Amino acid sequence: MTAPTPSSEALRSSLATLLNGLPPKQAAQAVDRLIASYRGGATPTDAPILRDRADVAAYAAYRMPATFEAVRSALEAFADAVPDWTPAGHTDVGGGTGAATWAVTATWPSPHPRPVTVLDWAEPALALGRELAAAHPPLREARWQRARIGPALTLDPVDLVTVSYVLNELPAPDRAALVDAAASAASAVVIVEPGTPDGYARIIEARDRLLAAGFRIAAPCPHSAACPIVPGTDWCHFSARVSRSSLHRQVKGGSLPYEDEKFSYVAAARFPVEPAPARVVRRPQIRKGQVLLDLCETEERLSRTTVTKKHGDLYKTARDADWGDAWPPSA
Repeated sequence: MTAPTPSSEALRSSLATLLNGLPPKQAAQAVDRLIASYRGGATPTDAPILRDRADVAAYAAYRMPATFEAVRSALEAFADAVPDWTPAGHTDVGGGTGAATWAVTATWPSPHPRPVTVLDWAEPALALGRELAAAHPPLREARWQRARIGPALTLDPVDLVTVSYVLNELPAPDRAALVDAAASAASAVVIVEPGTPDGYARIIEARDRLLAAGFRIAAPCPHSAACPIVPGTDWCHFSARVSRSSLHRQVKGGSLPYEDEKFSYVAAARFPVEPAPARVVRRPQIRKGQVLLDLCETEERLSRTTVTKKHGDLYKTARDADWGDAWPPSA
């Protein structure tokens, strides 16, 4: 699990302050309604699910920590592939309460606020995001702007565009238009979706459009060729560990102090990238004296490698390897 950062701790503190006055039963009821709404299929973004502050507070308790950790994991993999690059500006499309903006500040800390714009149709979500960001210096100057996420969307030129858990809310033509708008505006694009077969399918669609627009894939793929997974047989996804507060556990009806957020993603850039030589695409299997690693490789194939004690330090490293890590690890 990724260690806490000042941004993640600040977000946890801000959410705790926000949720202190929210009765758990009321929050849980709102979360149940939101889950039912989101599972109902694509939702027009001019009729937002998040209608008022109570809805947004419930959403923040239910989703914001998980979204933060998933996006942060994707951004860290991207940052490893572009070690000399830092975004000078960031636009978060469909960002709601701004979890992705917090993830960007965790991935690329800066003593000075960078230009940040969050676009979303739900004004209550933007208002709460603005309130949370007010306590976080890197985001105090962020712009929170109401915008219809659809075919008419245009984006100003910017270094980085993030789109997290948005494509699943859009019909196919709007998804294509959003990815094209991001590709036209940005030097780098990171898109995150739920780690389901449908989420992976949307990521592959977006990946194809980014490649057609001249982007290079930085992560998770170690290449920019076709995905070696045969459609319908499997899907590429990863997992991020999310710590739960006591109220978070009450709202989500869980007893464990953590949960695992499954997600799929693509990170791409218009400039040169250094993708991993291979990526661990399943949870490593640790057995007596050996570790089995399922890898996606530069040669555009999936393979399994076995690392044993005879490999010395590499075996120790393999025992610490996690799902989604680059392999072999950099020196």
